[in-house]
Amino acid sequence: MDAPERGALMLVRLVAVALSGWTAVDLALDWLGCHQKQLPMKTFPCLVKSLPLALGLILMIKSKAAAQWISDKLDE
Repeated sequence: MDAPERGALMLVRLVAVALSGWTAVDLALDWLGCHQKQLPMKTFPCLVKSLPLALGLILMIKSKAAAQWISDKLDE
């Protein structure tokens, strides 16, 4: 694996981890706000807010393919 592919792989993994972390913090703050007000968490907003987590997990699983695609696009 040459340098551009490694750079693209690092970029894809960084974005995947950032999306997962952002979702975790967002859901934790939502839970904390509901816990503070003693309200139940609503299911639909939690599902919508967890979409970046799903995208981050998909990116992490398919990181090599996404990095290869990015590297190919930058070579053109």
